[in-house]
Amino acid sequence: MKEFKDRVAVITGAASGIGRGLAERCAQEGMKVVLADIEEKALTETEKEMKAAGASVLAVLTDVSKASDIEALARKTLDAFGAVHLLCNNAGVGPGAAYIWERTVADWKWVMGVNLWGVIHGVRVFVPIMLEQDTECHIVNTASVGGLISSPHLGVYKVTKHGVVTLSETLYHELAQSGAKINVSVLCPAYVNTQIMDAERNRPAELQNDPAVEKKVNPEGQAVHQAMREAVQAAMSPQQVADRVFNAIREEKFYIFTDPEWKPVMQMRMEDILQERNPTNPLPF
Repeated sequence: MKEFKDRVAVITGAASGIGRGLAERCAQEGMKVVLADIEEKALTETEKEMKAAGASVLAVLTDVSKASDIEALARKTLDAFGAVHLLCNNAGVGPGAAYIWERTVADWKWVMGVNLWGVIHGVRVFVPIMLEQDTECHIVNTASVGGLISSPHLGVYKVTKHGVVTLSETLYHELAQSGAKINVSVLCPAYVNTQIMDAERNRPAELQNDPAVEKKVNPEGQAVHQAMREAVQAAMSPQQVADRVFNAIREEKFYIFTDPEWKPVMQMRMEDILQERNPTNPLPF
């Protein structure tokens, strides 16, 4: 996919972070942009600001963990613009750093619902639409470098991101096998300057933890959480990530890495597997 002007992009998690960076870049390319997000105030502000800048934008309040919301998102997209050419399954959350056994059922339901089921619903609903269009299309699924490594902490998050990686790889193979005009990329960023460390602001009331549960997180997890917050604040911008994504779309590149210095860490895990040795912790925490 090399031509973007007047084509239609659907982006989840579009009201902040990487999603907003992608939305703004889509608008710069002359695309019609559908913004999907669960954070209503931020979504309204993003729509207003992008329209003021001259973009053709539709905002749709969306909980990606709900199949019915993604189905409604597709209907509203088609009603407004008649097609969809670029789908960015980008919405994501994280519950902070803790040991896997410290995480609650509510933690698992929340993070799995957004990070993994959100992508599943997006693929299930939008791929048939793209296939019926029979036009050149592209899907970008946001995973993480955490979907390619294993280390202590962030277990719930990494389970979802590993799932997104293999889902994307499988989708790539199946679309190629069927001769579809749909290409796929998986975005695996490391740290990006977003609000991911404050994702709890959008956590549904029914999946909230008792505050006492959060206080029981081990000291190591609390230290990791703080270190990650500092790394996120010092990281690259969402706009820089969007640049890499659009370069990858034009080049039909599947794996999108924002930080090549993480490749040795990925390689270490792969070598552990191939050499049948016990997992190596590649990180200093």
